[in-house]
Amino acid sequence: MADLRRLLDDGKPIFGTDGVRGAAGSELTPELALGIGRAAGSYLRGGPVVVGRDTRRSGEMLSSALQAGFHAVGIDTVDVGVLPSGGISYLTASSGATMGAVVSASHNPAEDNGIKLLAARGTKLPDEVERELEGRLRSSGLRSALGAAIGTRFPDSHALESYVAHLQAASRYKLAGMRVALDCANGAAFKAAPMLFSALGADVRVFGDSPDGNNINRGCGATHPEYLAEHAGGRIGLSFDGDADRLIAVDEDGRVANGDVIMAIVARHLKAQGKLTKNLVVATVMSNLGFRKSMAEAEIEIIETKVGDRYVMEALIESEGLLGGEQSGHVIFLDHGQTGDGLLTGVRLLDVLAGTGKELRELRAEAIVEYPQILTSVRVERTVDLESATEYWEQVRVVEDELGGEGRVLVRASGTEPVIRIMVEAPSEDEARHYADRLLEMTESSFGKE
Repeated sequence: MADLRRLLDDGKPIFGTDGVRGAAGSELTPELALGIGRAAGSYLRGGPVVVGRDTRRSGEMLSSALQAGFHAVGIDTVDVGVLPSGGISYLTASSGATMGAVVSASHNPAEDNGIKLLAARGTKLPDEVERELEGRLRSSGLRSALGAAIGTRFPDSHALESYVAHLQAASRYKLAGMRVALDCANGAAFKAAPMLFSALGADVRVFGDSPDGNNINRGCGATHPEYLAEHAGGRIGLSFDGDADRLIAVDEDGRVANGDVIMAIVARHLKAQGKLTKNLVVATVMSNLGFRKSMAEAEIEIIETKVGDRYVMEALIESEGLLGGEQSGHVIFLDHGQTGDGLLTGVRLLDVLAGTGKELRELRAEAIVEYPQILTSVRVERTVDLESATEYWEQVRVVEDELGGEGRVLVRASGTEPVIRIMVEAPSEDEARHYADRLLEMTESSFGKE
């Protein structure tokens, strides 16, 4: 408990852009999970709270501690076990729960874990609510339930089937005969994805469906789409990350199709059918110049946000749009979900193929010409203050001036890991790599971790 007290007393924010995340057992401890459950439970007027997780070895430990925190303040929990985060969001919204909780570090390595709290409608909690919970977590005045008022755990043995049925209902076509390869990242989709796409009639071949608690995201899944690109064997590939909120696709030629490609294909298809609400999409600052040109060509408005699917969701709700997402593969369909859901994205993408009778490689060629983009990162200390580094930003502006209007630079601190992320787009890959290398060297020199 002393380590927890030091963590709470150091003044650093507990919640990042995607909940609480860190190395399981050292940064994200059972004690902290218990405290988060108590703080969140004390905020609620009643339960239940839906709790699910991915396949990490630490998941059961942290889920149990989190639920114990809710129970300690009189809130019941519904434990849905291992389930994609989209499923946890759906069950939270559809069951009348007062909150949801996802125990997962998404695309991070197995050693990490996280806790993401969801509002009753299945969306991520607003920043101001997370700040309120942090205040409660740091206080010593949390209530304690006694006797019959103590909460308890109710397992939901039908959660997986309910979620898959929900996604089946989102499909407009049967996928009979469509040859699909799935990479489940040894994560939360390892049962749900094969069940779903088989039920829709696809001829399914599955990879990454043997989780052992330590192999989640390891050399596979959406963070390593090259694995499926190599092994799909001419099939359409759908590659998910650890909690399956992301989808990266692979076309019949083994070419990777990221979130920009997927959104360009789906947005243009919906526009042609007159079904793109408000004739707009929401995208982040990371979206490729090619995506921006594709939307302009199709006369589709882009509303731009900072990186993070919570910001995409906020902009979608505010603009009353339907479709939004990130290059990383988080895509939100507001007519059938309240968060990024890789399985739902897969359903909607394959619907376009089934509805048009075209292959994925044809659709991408029609929808988007991507600019070469180099992504790299520098590991730093968590205390680095990137925004205040005036001299560093002057050097970045020199690179931007050299690129002019024919390229783009984005440097930002990650909200989920202690790294600075660098993105460069340019007319050619050689140019993009040249400038990315310059920025990498500048960033390592200024902030690199020894």
